[in-house]
Amino acid sequence: MNRFSRAASAAISITVITIASVPAHGAVCNPRDRGAKGNGITKDTAAIQACIDAVSMAGSGVLDSKRYGRVILSGGTFLSGPIRLKRGVDLRIEKDAKLLASPNRKDFPHWRFAGKDTVQPFVSAVDAEYVSISGGGIIDGNGQVWWDYVRNVPDSGVLGTDHPRPIGVLFDHSRHIQMQGVTLQNSGFWQIVPYYSDDVLLRGIRILAPRSPNTDAIDPFSSSNVVIDHVFSSVGDDNIAIKSGAINSPGPDSPSRNITITDCTFERGHGLSIGSEIAGGVQNVHAERIHFRGTDQGIRIKSARDRGNDVSNISFKDIVMDDVKTAILITEYYPHPAPQAEVAPEPVRRLTPKFHDITLENVIARNSGSAGYIVGLPESPVLDMKLKNVHLEGHTGLSIAYAALTLDDVSVKADGGEDIAIAPTAHVTRK
Repeated sequence: MNRFSRAASAAISITVITIASVPAHGAVCNPRDRGAKGNGITKDTAAIQACIDAVSMAGSGVLDSKRYGRVILSGGTFLSGPIRLKRGVDLRIEKDAKLLASPNRKDFPHWRFAGKDTVQPFVSAVDAEYVSISGGGIIDGNGQVWWDYVRNVPDSGVLGTDHPRPIGVLFDHSRHIQMQGVTLQNSGFWQIVPYYSDDVLLRGIRILAPRSPNTDAIDPFSSSNVVIDHVFSSVGDDNIAIKSGAINSPGPDSPSRNITITDCTFERGHGLSIGSEIAGGVQNVHAERIHFRGTDQGIRIKSARDRGNDVSNISFKDIVMDDVKTAILITEYYPHPAPQAEVAPEPVRRLTPKFHDITLENVIARNSGSAGYIVGLPESPVLDMKLKNVHLEGHTGLSIAYAALTLDDVSVKADGGEDIAIAPTAHVTRK
């Protein structure tokens, strides 16, 4: 078995890994003791929230990183409106339990997030620390009612519209976060969002949605020290989208930094993305042993002149892509992969994308629609990019423009056209 097969096998076998338990617990509360029914019909919101409040209060002032209060959901379906996690709470959803969002949109009140009007997330933690979601159970956002709500509504995929939808799980300005072992599915909008948060561990989880609008699996936004490990996702939008700052942001915006993504499998979705909204920049992102199967894109770094910043020290290693539409998409012209006509340079501004120090090593793409694009701006080319032991197959080849690349043991096999199309604006060194 070669190293690419081993990488794929490791990613596929996420269901058999052993998930480390959360730290030892202190106070324990079962919402059934507070009146929850767990019958999937009666709303258990008040009982669940009462337990969260009680165990957080019990640990107040004495909590450290080794002691959590625990709220346990077991043996049923707990229908609920939005709940808010608090300091020192481990929400433990057992294998025989489901936390199911209410299908009544009126149960989701007005909420301000990222400076925009929206509705309250299904599960949230705001200004909290030492928060955990664990167990082998399910969090189900009951998203169909929300997807129907925005069908054919223009621009419904952005925050601040008149058709807001709830995020599935939001960690907002929080730290020391763990989410392990659970399945999250069918969120009305983005599914897991660490926002301005630090020290986030997402391990051994499954994130699912049918073809549905904007059901990104994981969107770290201006967050640091994030570990995404042994995650399976099959969703309606980005499998992962790392962001920082909005389109035309006046600033200041904090970057996303120090993010590792390991041993994951991505099926339906738009791949592993950095961008497109990265007004705060993104640094130190390292992805290893990722298997893409049938995603729209594989490796994607995307921005444009109205939403960019410094993107640097990025690496993708031991990556296998099967049947993706575009294997590699690195562009500063989003939403287009490349300009439709010759583009004149513009002055470099705060929001000009600046992509540099990017490495792709040990990458295979088989049966792609396109091997891909690596295209910078005339005033801000993609710089110091290295491809080592990269082998791509696609119906069309790899296009390179406004970029400086080193190619070391790189092959592209296209069904038609040039295997590698290098524009006069690109500087390519072959080893």
